[in-house]
Amino acid sequence: MNSIDQIDAGGKRVLVRVDFNVPLDEQRQVRDDLRIRTALPTLKHLTGQKARVILASHLGRPKGKKVPELSLQPVADHLGRILGQEVAMAPDCIGSEVEAMVSRLKPGQVLLLENLRFHEGEETDDDAFGSALAALCDVFVNDAFAVCHRANASVSAVTRHAPVSVAGFLLKQELSYADQALHNPRRPFAAVVGGAKVSTKLRALENILERVDKLILGGAMANTFLAAAGTDVGGSKVETDMVAAAAGIMTRAAKKRIPVYLPVDGVAAEGPDTDAPVRRVPVQEVPSQWMILDIGPASLTLFSQALYDAKTIVWNGPLGVFEKDAFSRGTLGMAHCLAECHALTVVGGGETAEAVQKSGLADRISYISTGGGAFLALMEGKELPAVTALKEAGSPGSI
Repeated sequence: MNSIDQIDAGGKRVLVRVDFNVPLDEQRQVRDDLRIRTALPTLKHLTGQKARVILASHLGRPKGKKVPELSLQPVADHLGRILGQEVAMAPDCIGSEVEAMVSRLKPGQVLLLENLRFHEGEETDDDAFGSALAALCDVFVNDAFAVCHRANASVSAVTRHAPVSVAGFLLKQELSYADQALHNPRRPFAAVVGGAKVSTKLRALENILERVDKLILGGAMANTFLAAAGTDVGGSKVETDMVAAAAGIMTRAAKKRIPVYLPVDGVAAEGPDTDAPVRRVPVQEVPSQWMILDIGPASLTLFSQALYDAKTIVWNGPLGVFEKDAFSRGTLGMAHCLAECHALTVVGGGETAEAVQKSGLADRISYISTGGGAFLALMEGKELPAVTALKEAGSPGSI
């Protein structure tokens, strides 16, 4: 796969696919700019080379229609303040008016295109839409790892028409850490998998089981595994149609002599949104109308002990309803555990990354992935369509 450090972008039109799908507050100001800041190494590299930089991103789900509330204008304003220079805003992402704005760009200047998803062709990987985007540039740079698991025109079709297509620094970094953790781990290699449903993580669990030395399960999905082990978890959410699959995972792990750690206690209540009492109970003693909404302190201690000697740890999925203070201790405790481990620690998934940021320990984690679905796809052992497109694109040659 060709990368940005193989090209001289000076004076050239460089189209960079970034992931600026950031949350906006009620005043339509950027509420969390982490995704913008992770793109800065690539952007500063290009502006430093005096490239004419054209940025492309989506925001929200406008479903092929122009939705004013999902304009990227607030992002252009915010990015301009970070870069210390004006970031011009295009009225669209393709068309003659946009082409004219690109032609007027001076070396080192930055233009942000309007929301890609205002066009249906983006999400359908429409070849004509990809060709129209490629017409804007001499070089295409993919630096949007979070959308690489989708065959969208701005990461797939565009590579079939751009003269040169390369990976940006963020994409290179994401793939490098994923490769270190999932394919070339220092051992023991442990995976911590949480979240709401076994059904969304089944393929990842099946694939990771071929690679790990120990597996830790938490979150609501752990209830299904507990049920498969014969534990009555009261009113906790259990995917009854996934119990057999969960049992199969544990049977395979046992045959491979891979220990699987499940919660031994939980923080339970009648529901996540109630002011009713909260109790810490062994998983075998959950009241019939109550739900396990977080792992308990004994589980956290067990998991921490299991991770003590790990040299590589991958964590995907929160261990409880961490958005609620009463049910956040397990997830935040796991962040503390990883921060204390002498291991390569890689965190993936939007909610998991949010929890680590909330813990204040992000700087003590080896790497926090910017992609939820893309990171999960790598855990499933899949090739990312956008990465395949870059690999199939032409060589940078002498550009």
